[in-house]
Amino acid sequence: MNVNAPRRAQLFATCLIETLRPEAGMAVVRVLEKLGVTVEYPQGQTCCGQPAFNGGAWDDARAMAKHTLNVLSKSDAPIIVPSGSCADMLVHHYPELLASDPKFGALAESIAARTYEFTQFLVDVLGVTELDAHLTERVTYHPSCHLLRGLRIIEPPRKLLENLQGGEIVELPHAEECCGFGGLFAIKMADISSAMLERKLDAIESTRAETVVGCDVSCLLHIGGGLHRRGTNIGTKHLAEILDQKS
Repeated sequence: MNVNAPRRAQLFATCLIETLRPEAGMAVVRVLEKLGVTVEYPQGQTCCGQPAFNGGAWDDARAMAKHTLNVLSKSDAPIIVPSGSCADMLVHHYPELLASDPKFGALAESIAARTYEFTQFLVDVLGVTELDAHLTERVTYHPSCHLLRGLRIIEPPRKLLENLQGGEIVELPHAEECCGFGGLFAIKMADISSAMLERKLDAIESTRAETVVGCDVSCLLHIGGGLHRRGTNIGTKHLAEILDQKS
């Protein structure tokens, strides 16, 4: 572990984790605390504004961005986001949305510079690639689009998975294909989204995995819903939940 790594961090939980998958957020906290990082949870955090941004409601997205920046700027600790999608919003789209704002433009750049996706923080900042975690099942990994294409985070999740004890990791065919969620895309383009999801589910079932692992709860909920409708026993877990497992 990097001896100069920060010992404090702020958790930006994301609304989907807070409301639908809180166990993933708690796993993030436990993993970080086990590594000696004190986790702060800024009060007042809410949606990052990505749905409004993607829907073209940029004024609403700016208002939500300003609120989030005010919340996160109360501490100088790094910001950890257990979602490639929301991390990409903070890192890339906040500075774009607020570039012409004399106050919030600079603040957006400052916050972006100390915002990290969860696995990125573990591997690239803390220097951790191996935890005392035990894989108890056969898993396959789905790299979500914003993590892969927006943040260009490829190796950190794979390194963390490869160094787990026990279990089995099976490569997902056509892993880099989108699962079809895409936030509002799944609502506005439901037929196309469903077709993309079917392809992803076929690939997942071909691995005979027991669990699909990912770094975005949004994709995992979308995939999990499709698997449930197919009547399979394949589950979904955020990578933090896997790293939090004990033998």
